[in-house]
Amino acid sequence: MSPAIAAQRLHELNTGRVATTHLAECLAVDFAALLQVVAPELAPEALQRMRDASGKGITLRMALAAQLLREAGQGAPEFWQDHSSDTVRGWACYLVGSDARATLAEKLQQMRTLADDPHFGVREWAWLALRMDIVAAPMQALEYLQPWTQETSPYLRRFACEALRPRGVWATHIALFKQHPDLALPMLEALADDPERYVQDSVGNWLNDAGKTQPQWLRELCTRWQHERHSDANAYIHKRALRSFR
Repeated sequence: MSPAIAAQRLHELNTGRVATTHLAECLAVDFAALLQVVAPELAPEALQRMRDASGKGITLRMALAAQLLREAGQGAPEFWQDHSSDTVRGWACYLVGSDARATLAEKLQQMRTLADDPHFGVREWAWLALRMDIVAAPMQALEYLQPWTQETSPYLRRFACEALRPRGVWATHIALFKQHPDLALPMLEALADDPERYVQDSVGNWLNDAGKTQPQWLRELCTRWQHERHSDANAYIHKRALRSFR
């Protein structure tokens, strides 16, 4: 138990009564305890598998929770996606992502509600849960996500960018976009003047990722944007994009 999280607060998190408020709380949730409360039908063997995985990374444990729910016949994402616990809603993301019968287009459609979730953690799980599908077909994913750049919700616009980041956090890299970031220009151009800082940060991070393998391309793009685009949003984006290249 983290010393920064009071015992009562941790109990509330582990029983699914409340959502986490920061990353430390996300990492402190006892998945086995939470599963036992929200899915009491799970067999003791399933709960033990989760306990045995307690030392593994959180993304692996998220995927395992979804697997255990599916194996127990409780794998319908819609059953979990409105739960009060953001961790449980995150399991819904992984249930969508791990559905072997669904195409990427179908998974993205199913994921929309979770990608637009009010909780920061669920929005991260939404794209992370689809990452392997996106890595396997990045140009197809780009085609599907391009319309999301025009969505009213900044969460969905940000998802379109974050899901396609060349490197990302806790995520498998997309080799194609590391070597050929120009292929994603339609998406980047669509978000280049986005008014929301949440989206601007994602675009800047995307470009910073790309610059680690293609620094000249990044500098040329930012120079062009300086001449063509004069919004405060774009100025912030290219400053963030170049932060590792001073």
